[in-house]
Amino acid sequence: MSYSCPLCHAPLTRRENSYICPQRHQFDLAKEGYVNLLPVQHKRSRDPGDNAEMMSARRAFLDAGHYQPLRDAICQQLAQTGATQLLDIGCGEGYYTHAFAAIVPQTWGLDVSKAAIRAGAKRYPQVNFCVASSQRLPFDDNSMDAVVRIYAPCNPQELARVVRPGGWVFTATPGPRHLMELKGLIYDEVHLHAPHSEQLDGFTLQQHQQVAYPMTLSGQEAVALLQMTPFAWRARPEVWEKLQQQTGFHCQTDFSIHVWQRGA
Repeated sequence: MSYSCPLCHAPLTRRENSYICPQRHQFDLAKEGYVNLLPVQHKRSRDPGDNAEMMSARRAFLDAGHYQPLRDAICQQLAQTGATQLLDIGCGEGYYTHAFAAIVPQTWGLDVSKAAIRAGAKRYPQVNFCVASSQRLPFDDNSMDAVVRIYAPCNPQELARVVRPGGWVFTATPGPRHLMELKGLIYDEVHLHAPHSEQLDGFTLQQHQQVAYPMTLSGQEAVALLQMTPFAWRARPEVWEKLQQQTGFHCQTDFSIHVWQRGA
């Protein structure tokens, strides 16, 4: 299976180091092995997605294994589906994706951040990486057995389009008590995350799993974690300083995993 053209949606054919569609739109493979399928007119900014500094902080945090129980839980459920083609949406630099590739023979990783995709392609050649928008996935209808979405936004109609009948969607979202202690440093009042209420048209919710455990982080890891969160921009300079000086920052995780199946 190959990509579809992000401009005209016709199938792309690989010729040497390029992908070309019948309309002659051409997308070259980068030397690291990924392909950029994000046309200039689809970008919201000059360099969308996480920058290199944010990405390396996140990579160090994830490599230390702090979110491995989440990855293991998804892998365990994925192994039961028998999927042979999988797409990881918002894959970043591939921390989760390469673990999925050990279970699913053909695995694609998609992200809007070129820096993240470049890093992932260098490190995990077993994954097909592409820079692309999750609002219009560069894949054919009914082409995926499974799609994974960890915190990533996506157009739900696109999920229904690319997942084959009977196929699977795995989503991971913050549970009610996720990173409470970190939020407590930033907000005067800490509110629990609202319970999950997503509905996916054309899909049935087959399973819901909560994964929650405590973490003890070094100052550097706590700073990296804060950088990864959507509320980092709210943190005052003294919060960053306080975190940096921590020797053992205690913080709880709370993840909500939902497993959806597309109607046959």
